[in-house]
Amino acid sequence: MSQKESNFGLSAEDKKYLLKQVKETIKARLGREALPDDVPESAILQEKRGGFVTLKKRGELRGCIGYIEAWKPLYQTVREMALAAAFDDPRFPQLDIAELPELEIEISVLTPLREIDDPEIIEVGRDGLLIRHGSSSGLLLPQVPVEQGWNREEFLAHTCMKAGLASDCWRRSGCRLFIFSADIF
Repeated sequence: MSQKESNFGLSAEDKKYLLKQVKETIKARLGREALPDDVPESAILQEKRGGFVTLKKRGELRGCIGYIEAWKPLYQTVREMALAAAFDDPRFPQLDIAELPELEIEISVLTPLREIDDPEIIEVGRDGLLIRHGSSSGLLLPQVPVEQGWNREEFLAHTCMKAGLASDCWRRSGCRLFIFSADIF
């Protein structure tokens, strides 16, 4: 792996391409133009990978949606999640064209989920977290607890609450914990 590549195999050029795709895809939808449909040359961008697109405006969350698992090639995942974060995040109104110049884009490319039995191995800043209990699930990306200043227990509690569960659900039997890493850019 060259110095220009991340641990996930993404080169600086791959990351630049994906960031450009987010902006172009959102801009095309806002302008009612044809969405980008080119296929990148990079083999790594054609691999099936999970990923999230996070949109911020003046440092505040404006939309964040993604695929936890690898269903599609990464470049397609990023394009679809760009549209979902901009127009389908139920926490926010649809993005308006006037917001585009202020938009900050962040992409998180995920590793596969790894189920764990011991929450003590969760490392804030390295791990993202998925909690499942029955039909409920909640996920927080690795950068969230760092941005919020949470410790491990707070990270676990907030992930439970994101799932609509009690903040201590992670201590109960039947609750499944999964960790993952992300290349965030």
